[in-house]
Amino acid sequence: MAHIDLFTIIVGDYDEAIDFFVDVLGFELVEDSPSATNDGRPKRWVVVRPPNATTGILLARADGARQDAAVGSQVAGRVGFFLRVDNFEQTYDRMDSAGVVFLSQPHNEAYGRIAVFLDVAGNRWDLLGPSEY
Repeated sequence: MAHIDLFTIIVGDYDEAIDFFVDVLGFELVEDSPSATNDGRPKRWVVVRPPNATTGILLARADGARQDAAVGSQVAGRVGFFLRVDNFEQTYDRMDSAGVVFLSQPHNEAYGRIAVFLDVAGNRWDLLGPSEY
């Protein structure tokens, strides 16, 4: 058996990213531990994940010009992350009230109810819920 344990989102600041994913999206802070880069500089190992999920997100602070340039553009401007929720309207309203930037209004597609939003780093996500067809 195999599953994806973690994937990385490069962020500009650990604490802003934690606030967004935990306080705004309702994720759990799984770990926030001191760590070190390969050359010994301090960093943090920060993992968040939706409640009851097995896959987490490693929030990695950008380190250097190349990573700085990737903040908000990890998938070249495409929607690259997908958050599926049971109660779309309630989640959308909570996120909208918290100031999340939505790039599209909620609408229905064959695969469900959808609205595109930006995370704290500027990456595009789909908020997905059950279809209202």
